[in-house]
Amino acid sequence: MNAAFEINAQNRNTNGKGASRRLRRNGQVPALVYGGQRPPTTISLNHNTLLKQLEQEAFYSRILQLNIDDKSEHVILKDLQRHPAKPIILHVDLMRVYTDKKLRILVPIHFLNEDKCVGVKKGGAITHNVTEVEIICLPEELPEFINLDISALEINQAIHIKDIVWPQGVELARKMDPKFPVVSIHGSRGAKTASEEPAATAAAPAKKK
Repeated sequence: MNAAFEINAQNRNTNGKGASRRLRRNGQVPALVYGGQRPPTTISLNHNTLLKQLEQEAFYSRILQLNIDDKSEHVILKDLQRHPAKPIILHVDLMRVYTDKKLRILVPIHFLNEDKCVGVKKGGAITHNVTEVEIICLPEELPEFINLDISALEINQAIHIKDIVWPQGVELARKMDPKFPVVSIHGSRGAKTASEEPAATAAAPAKKK
């Protein structure tokens, strides 16, 4: 199992709001590791290092290597609490990953070729109704994201849940309406749909001299 990121952490023996506040004042983030047959473990992470890693989209949907003192294990980011007004991470939940156990995780959707979309070139506007989906898969089959190519979409057309081709071993974690539009192209004033395009007219016959 390959990990895309490494997180260095320290065990902590003190819990509670007071202990968490002291950690934050010292540039640390209180965190919890749980999952499997082992009991939860309380740890602390370096705040600035974590904040920089969180700037990368892949960090949210990839397997992470967690180094606690002299031991390592694989985890995924399960929950994150941010300060409502400041760029501060308040708490992190990490879930242990096992090669033979399926994961339940959110992954982003990447919309490809928006600038080349047929409907957009005709004056239409793109509406993203779903930007991430929760999936179930084994760790080795975890995709970083789901790609959707929208280049061929016309005005008033959409890509629905049923149209998504899922990577091997990946399935939706929750049942969704197969006809729910993930992304659609809506016409703006003056935009022409495919059915409104003028038909090509035959050339007039040449006049006899």
